[in-house]
Amino acid sequence: MKRILGLDLGTNSIGWALVNEAENTDEKSSIVKLGVRVNPLTVDEQKNFEIGKSIPTNAARTLKRNARRNLQRYKLRRDYLIKCLREYGWIDSDTMLYEWGNHTTFETYRLRAKAVTEEISLEELGRVLLMINKKRGYKSCRKVKSSDEGQLIDSMEIAMDLYHNDMTPGEYVYSLLSKGKKYVPAFYRSDLLNEFDRIWNCQSVYYPDILTPQFKELVRGKNAQGTSKLFKQQYNLFTADNKEKDKRLQAYRRRIDALKKRLDIEDVAAALCDVNKDVNASSGYLGAISDRSKKLFFNKQTVGQFLMSELDKDSHFSVKNEVFYRQDYLNEFEAIWERQALYHPELTKDRKKMLRDVIIFYQRPLKSQKELVACCELEKHCIEVIKDGKTRSIEIGAKVCPKSSPLFQEFKIWHVLNNLKVKDKTTGDERFLELDEKETLFSELTIKSKLSKTEALKLLYQKPKGLDLNYDSIEGNVTQATLFTAFQTIIAMTGHGEYVFSKMPSSEVMSIVEGLFEGLGFNTSVLHFDSGLEGKALEKQDAYRLWHLLYSYEGDNSVTGTDGLVSKIANLLHCEKEYAKVLSGITFQPDYGNLSAKAIRRILPHMRAGNEYSLSCEYAGYKHSRRSLTKEELEQKIFKNHLELLPRNSLRNPVVEKILNQMINVVNAVINEYGKPDEIRIEMARELKKSAKEREEMTAAINKATSEHERIKEILNKEFGIQHVSRNDIVRYKLYCELKNNGYKTLYSDTYIPREKLFSKEVDIEHILPQARLFDDSFSNKTLEYRSINIEKSNQTAWDYVVTKRGENGAAQYKKRVDELLIVGAISKSKHDKLLMKQEDIPKDFINRDLRDTQYIARKAREILEDIVPIVVSTTGAVTDRLREDWQLVDVMQELNWNKYAQQGLTEEWNDKDGRKIRRIKEWTKRNDHRHHAMDALTIAFTKHSFIQYLNNLNARSDKSGSIYAIEQKELYRDSHGKLRFVMPFEGFRNEAKRQLENILVSIKAKNKVVTRNVNKARRGSGHQAKVQLTPRGQLHNETIYGSIHRYVTKLEKVGGNFNSEQIAKVANLRYREALQARLEAFGGDAKKAFTGKNALDKNPLYLKNTRTEVPLKVKTVVTETLYTIRKAVAPDLNVDKVIDAKVRKVLEKRLQEYGGDPKKAFVNLDENPIYLNKVKGITIKRVAITGVSNAIALHDKKNVGGHIMLDASGRKQPVDFVNTGNNHHVAIYRDTEGNLQEVVVSFYEAVARTSLGLPVIDREYRKEDGWQFLFTMKQNEYFVFPNPVTGFNPEEIDLTDESNYALISPNLFRVQKFTIKDYFFRHHLETTVEDAASLRDITWKRIRATNYLNNIIKVRVNHIGRIVSVGEY
Repeated sequence: MKRILGLDLGTNSIGWALVNEAENTDEKSSIVKLGVRVNPLTVDEQKNFEIGKSIPTNAARTLKRNARRNLQRYKLRRDYLIKCLREYGWIDSDTMLYEWGNHTTFETYRLRAKAVTEEISLEELGRVLLMINKKRGYKSCRKVKSSDEGQLIDSMEIAMDLYHNDMTPGEYVYSLLSKGKKYVPAFYRSDLLNEFDRIWNCQSVYYPDILTPQFKELVRGKNAQGTSKLFKQQYNLFTADNKEKDKRLQAYRRRIDALKKRLDIEDVAAALCDVNKDVNASSGYLGAISDRSKKLFFNKQTVGQFLMSELDKDSHFSVKNEVFYRQDYLNEFEAIWERQALYHPELTKDRKKMLRDVIIFYQRPLKSQKELVACCELEKHCIEVIKDGKTRSIEIGAKVCPKSSPLFQEFKIWHVLNNLKVKDKTTGDERFLELDEKETLFSELTIKSKLSKTEALKLLYQKPKGLDLNYDSIEGNVTQATLFTAFQTIIAMTGHGEYVFSKMPSSEVMSIVEGLFEGLGFNTSVLHFDSGLEGKALEKQDAYRLWHLLYSYEGDNSVTGTDGLVSKIANLLHCEKEYAKVLSGITFQPDYGNLSAKAIRRILPHMRAGNEYSLSCEYAGYKHSRRSLTKEELEQKIFKNHLELLPRNSLRNPVVEKILNQMINVVNAVINEYGKPDEIRIEMARELKKSAKEREEMTAAINKATSEHERIKEILNKEFGIQHVSRNDIVRYKLYCELKNNGYKTLYSDTYIPREKLFSKEVDIEHILPQARLFDDSFSNKTLEYRSINIEKSNQTAWDYVVTKRGENGAAQYKKRVDELLIVGAISKSKHDKLLMKQEDIPKDFINRDLRDTQYIARKAREILEDIVPIVVSTTGAVTDRLREDWQLVDVMQELNWNKYAQQGLTEEWNDKDGRKIRRIKEWTKRNDHRHHAMDALTIAFTKHSFIQYLNNLNARSDKSGSIYAIEQKELYRDSHGKLRFVMPFEGFRNEAKRQLENILVSIKAKNKVVTRNVNKARRGSGHQAKVQLTPRGQLHNETIYGSIHRYVTKLEKVGGNFNSEQIAKVANLRYREALQARLEAFGGDAKKAFTGKNALDKNPLYLKNTRTEVPLKVKTVVTETLYTIRKAVAPDLNVDKVIDAKVRKVLEKRLQEYGGDPKKAFVNLDENPIYLNKVKGITIKRVAITGVSNAIALHDKKNVGGHIMLDASGRKQPVDFVNTGNNHHVAIYRDTEGNLQEVVVSFYEAVARTSLGLPVIDREYRKEDGWQFLFTMKQNEYFVFPNPVTGFNPEEIDLTDESNYALISPNLFRVQKFTIKDYFFRHHLETTVEDAASLRDITWKRIRATNYLNNIIKVRVNHIGRIVSVGEY
């Protein structure tokens, strides 16, 4: 008997099944246990993983943490600067370092501007230096610059030419092109916008009705396409085409003409499009910085002088986003220091160096991330080290090679070339490429980024038409391709012609570049990389040095951050800096491969000899895979008893790490409970076996198909009268639509299918390649055909049938029909190939293709599991689907759920067109029940390797002496309809599977942890100082910062037992208040005696003093309410009812009424159509204060501009900056002295605060002195067993830890979904959906809105494998 563990591994769940598999006829297979572990991903994690997004889960938090670090570093610099200034005696502790008092606004800005030309005091200089320290400017770093920041522009010489010669960029480029120059330089955005304005002003004289000021604002700054679109939308104008031979020259000449004379309006539109195209190219964050720096240069201003001049023009000018180069601030510092040194001898060189280089402008280099780079999988080995008193296993060895390295690029090309196969489409013969063919492709790929299949075949063969390759495209040397694109630009700049290297043969490209570089005196050795050089010689060759320079250079202190790099490139290439600048703009992505340079250098010679990767590894002395062990090595291998969890952040993708660690937890728990299995069989969810790009494409395709299927359902309902649309109906309709271009005639018999016959028994969904020969039930293997033809075709392929039935002429006509459908896009390439495939061409490894563990997670999962068992077998969803059908498990999940839905009237039954009775739960699928993962895992556990082998080679069944036929005889049988089915694992298998599934308690990962204890080590002198840092495991509070206001709230309240002194003090009417207080005091302060029973006001009236006026039964009370507010822009999404100011709200309501209540019309374009609060004074409403949240906590106390705490009139601190604490961590339930249940809701913020203070997260002692008793807590995803008065189930009457009771417990086991004050939501443990259907309340979900209803529920803890391991609070 063999013990098998089956695993169904998904992105957020793991189904598992432990079974005993009989190895001979004397043994009987059995099911040991089934289970499901749910590992809920956050919405963002799930979405990002599905769409292939590589951004880590905590990327947003990382950005905010970096912002906090930058702020902290600024404060440290500021404190150090103040300390130095005090030591120098320039300021003292009483010096005011900020504006204070009337008429001091912008005082420091004025001092800063003045300091460049006039004397200021040392104290004032200190204030100026503190201001410069606050904003130091942009410093370029090539390694961290993102593409969307735009490009730094350093074209001051060109800008000077434009200024002195009164030229526009268009005129400047036209003069260059006219002289034979080919290279177009970059221009500042302001120069291009100036050209745009000049063209507009000139042409608006001729076209005033078109080129209006309003239209200008719409068009200005748009890209070329957007500009053209606006001309079309507004005036139905098209832009003129460039029809001359030199299109570029014509375009620039048009821009010049547009400045001087009237052009056709189409030409004007074209000119403006061209200018806007250049404007967009120079835009972005860095382009704007470059433009500001240019302004300083032309105006001969420092940053401070520029800002002050703008503030003088407009006191509301925003200086916040006016960022300049770091060098501009350094220049200002120098100018101020030089001027003030004339007046103050205290400004020495040493002090200048200290203030400038050590404090204000100090910036440490980026920390090396080399320790995060993985070790080579072939060179690494593990060692044990003792760290912090603990023994840990760490990997050491050569680090992996960057993917952009010329060495890796060459290795990558040969890896693909040695797997390339060429196939003769006519004969079906297939072979690997010969070595000379590989070398031909390698020579071409050396400086190309990729070759398509067609290009590769044309390169290799004179007549490639009948040939095919097993790769659609071959990736080339991306690094060299990038460099040669830069060389192409350099050649254009030198005036030696314009080329498009990507469209030219590599040999021709190399000849051109080498010849021109040699003629220009450039170093041609940078063009050639030799991977065969030994030792250090490889790294010393110029081609490698050029790559390494571009890859590793981080930046310098120059304006663009690349001046040093430009000089190094110029020296290496022996060229002018003008050309070196082109290369300096190249950045390579910091991605890494999985092998080190050392390993690649050992393996590559063997790969270049034509050996595929695994054989090359063996020749080089490596085992290319941990799974490539011999039988003897497997027998000698020592397997682990338990798996170790992956260390945190050991994998680059945190979602993958989370999935694999949950798999490890489940496997370990199974081993602890049932012992080690002999074999593990695993199936990966489709998305786990795909790359990020493939996941993105798959998700998009699924979304598209879902919406398409909904559309088809509607058509089938309306046009065909089908009330219960099945998946088969949708497939049938889609196949019918494919035949539209063939006149709705079938492909084999060319017979018309009328719409009325589409869903009749006369027409079949036919498998193109019969399932008896290929295990393929995909859409690409299906078409429609009449049943009589389908029966006649039998087990032939479509092509073989047509040839046999129709002859050569009929086959030719059939092929023409199929080809035409492909050309018009009616069918896919895959379906086209299957329609023309002969029997001998049917692939023999159809399933194996899906079994290949190509993606990292699949390989890693197998690698982990192979440390604990000798055999790990992968299967696929297609095999599982087939076995699930053969073993009659398809409807099991519906049967298990039928009764609870039928009782609510949520089921339906009908007879289909064949008279079969169909039962269905409305709006339900098996995926609504977590147990479907366990059912799949059960199927996987009994999936023998021979089953996969059989389904993979169906075409070989006819060989009765072969192994495939033998498997069929042993493992399959024919059912009553003559269809081959796999034999069930054992007699009574289906009933036993149902029984096991009924006993499953789904395990779900609860969110219990509050903080992670990290040990931060800081270097102190010669040693290190360790500090424990508590890191919250989530967001402490929502991002929005709120203000607060107090307002009076009036209520009409009935006088009763709650009217104690505190409540009476809230009564608005003074005389009522006095009368009520007097009655209360007469009864000794007991409100219940004074105002209830016989003393209630309706029975014993209360009169005002000295009058017969009665106090009413209900009195008006007044309280102050705190509102937490936020400023919000007036926009279509504004809720006017939330606006606090009544006058402003009234104005906005009036505006809304004027536009028919449509906020999308009323609250847009407010600059041109303002909302006036006071039209006479010109006061407009752009932002308003609205009510935010009802509960918030303060982050800070109010401080003045000097950072000192401001107290209120009572001498108390004033809280400010309120935030909503966001998610709740738990709710604690207590029983008071009267037996009532009481709650305390604790936010995650409070839980973290308690942990930080060393207090327990759960306060079990809360109000213990008042007689309160702690009962339990409720956290998200914790489990509770509820009593059921309908069925009579009482959890206190049975042993909840006894597995034989699980079938009784399961219907009454709920997890905490969410909660707030006195409002608790629970979800049944089997449910995957979170919909609150009223008809299923108390069945699939519960909502409890009173604490006392929590009586008699019992908290339980369910472990990883679905066992209740504790009852009550844990």
